[in-house]
Amino acid sequence: MQEQVTKVIEKIRPYLQRDGGDIELVEVLPEKHVVRVRLQGACHGCPGATMTLKLGVERTLREEVDSQITVETV
Repeated sequence: MQEQVTKVIEKIRPYLQRDGGDIELVEVLPEKHVVRVRLQGACHGCPGATMTLKLGVERTLREEVDSQITVETV
């Protein structure tokens, strides 16, 4: 699961970087279906960060890796 999540994060990263932000994969907990990430740059503290995580990152991970994944920020 770690490899699949990493590939999806790498796929999403250019879209965040285009807006001056970035994302770091911190941890994958497959037994809990949890992916922990850290938003950086313009994404850190952005009012739209929650939407980016839920509608962008989490949705893509659910579609491409596991439909039960939850994304958490650290």
